[in-house]
Amino acid sequence: MSSELPLLEATGVGKTYAIPVLSDVHLTLYRGEVLALTGENGAGKSTLSKIISGVTPASTGRMTLDGQTYSPSSRLAAEHQGVRMVMQELNLIPTLSIAENLFLGQLPTRFGFIDRTALHEAARQLMAKVGLEKVDPGAAVGTLGIGHQQMIEIARSLIGECKLLILDEPTAMLTDHEVDLLFAQIARLKAAGVSIIYISHRLDEIKQISDRIAVLRDGKLVSSDKTSELHVDDIVRLMVGRDLGDQIDLGERKIGAPALRVRNLSRSASVRDVSFDLRSGEILGFAGLIGSGRTELLRLIFGADRKDAGDIYLADNPEPARITSPLQAVANGIAMITEDRKGQGLLTSQSISINTTLASLPSVSRKGWIRFAMERGVAQRYVKSLGMKCNSVQQSVAELSGGTQQKVVVGRWLHRDCPVMLFDEPTRGIDIGAKFDIYNVLGNLSRQGKGLVVVSSDLRELMLICDRIAVMSAGKLVKIFERGAWTQNAILEEAFSGYVENTKQRTSATA
Repeated sequence: MSSELPLLEATGVGKTYAIPVLSDVHLTLYRGEVLALTGENGAGKSTLSKIISGVTPASTGRMTLDGQTYSPSSRLAAEHQGVRMVMQELNLIPTLSIAENLFLGQLPTRFGFIDRTALHEAARQLMAKVGLEKVDPGAAVGTLGIGHQQMIEIARSLIGECKLLILDEPTAMLTDHEVDLLFAQIARLKAAGVSIIYISHRLDEIKQISDRIAVLRDGKLVSSDKTSELHVDDIVRLMVGRDLGDQIDLGERKIGAPALRVRNLSRSASVRDVSFDLRSGEILGFAGLIGSGRTELLRLIFGADRKDAGDIYLADNPEPARITSPLQAVANGIAMITEDRKGQGLLTSQSISINTTLASLPSVSRKGWIRFAMERGVAQRYVKSLGMKCNSVQQSVAELSGGTQQKVVVGRWLHRDCPVMLFDEPTRGIDIGAKFDIYNVLGNLSRQGKGLVVVSSDLRELMLICDRIAVMSAGKLVKIFERGAWTQNAILEEAFSGYVENTKQRTSATA
């Protein structure tokens, strides 16, 4: 961190909507510094970053940039002054090329036509700044992986002078390799004197990448210390205002007979001959590498994808259930909470009330008409029981924190009262305090006798909450661990086993 004057200084910054969401924030950022910004969902991180990037004005306080008064009237005005922000939701057009996305609105022309040679050359120079010099600038953005798309967004932010780059949850959808690529580019930008605000819930990442860590809680800045001076436990304590520990009591539960029996379920190479039982009152975790078939397995059970072979049995029914669509899965008492809650799980422009009753409209209808008082009553019941943070049940879901959005989805299926619930990455993108709230919800569901399948990329999470952990590798279920019989190394060894076996088979075939 430089000893010179701050690049950015915020003094007494606050924001009020219906209620204050940010209060009296004092923050400094130096040239070439990586400042991690963290806190629980709803703590004010997004609001503060939007104020700095010109997306929304502050209600109180003032800011300076390079010693001059800084009060951007819009995001474009902030960008003209060298302040850029890469949002968590990427803003790219998949059908256009990389080059066209980079220079959209300022495409070079010659004789009234787009100068493709000049466009691609400018794109190559820009892409080289983020390590994408080997990628074809003429390739459609939709053909790229999420990691490369993230880099394209960052590259676009570097057009012109960039003094400050704000990254909002940049690794939420990235693989480990893509995270390494991102971190290498952050180091490159830092060495070039670009300041970075790095917003994340992943405490191991911010410990690795940042110089200082700023922690927000309930709209207030509670700490802004050197990263080297903070332990992960200290950061958690600052975020939530209490010690969470590494244990969780899910309460007394009774694990009973199978609620779901899967036999020889298959779909091409993604899911291969998978069989398992899920017992009532049980939390069964699924671990595995990205692409191991975990999500694909859940989609087959839920009828979102068409199976090639296999059967699904419910409770003690000797006949397999007919499930060829999500509608039939729900009718058979199976719910699924997808990993993409915004894209597949919620109507974000609609209210909590509408989203909560979406799967059970007859329960709040009479003669085909929605009874809005009944709808609000149902939503209020789950807002209270799940501890949702909101202004009212009429509030738009888009305005809620990630943790509260997840609770809205859970509330919908609680109201539907499905005995089998499938959770795909239920805590992705939410803070550690909200994670423990979700864990308690899962414990309550299991105490009610529901059978829960939980897919998670966080092994510590699975080891914390699950009764058994099944491991997928290269499309196969390779092992199921009972609680007390697993270790993190043993799970990882099984997760790699299918790929190791495939490599051996290919080597033998070519020998």
